[in-house]
Amino acid sequence: MVRPAEEIEDHELRSDSDRLGVTCIADLVDREIATVSGAVRSTTLSPEGTVPALKAEIYDGSQPLQLIWLGRRRIAGVRPGTYLTAHGRVCRVEGVPTIYNPHYELLPGRGTPTAGGR
Repeated sequence: MVRPAEEIEDHELRSDSDRLGVTCIADLVDREIATVSGAVRSTTLSPEGTVPALKAEIYDGSQPLQLIWLGRRRIAGVRPGTYLTAHGRVCRVEGVPTIYNPHYELLPGRGTPTAGGR
């Protein structure tokens, strides 16, 4: 039986999370501090004239999570297709797990940590 590419990708992302020892996004508890990993699926900026904010949606094969960096319009390396780990306090924004101003580490194609930031 052939599995769809999306199902294979989900399995690989979940395996990466297990290997890195981070929490699965689907298992996050509201208001708890957690470390997650995943692929950046999209980035958006707040409109001009508002408080600068960079938003990135990451996905670990279980569920999406939103990362929001307030006061930032861009962060080098954080773009669709990038893999990263993020650490911070989880909250729910309109039902979506979210971490504001997370600490993060970029991962080279789902490998070991290489660069970090705040």
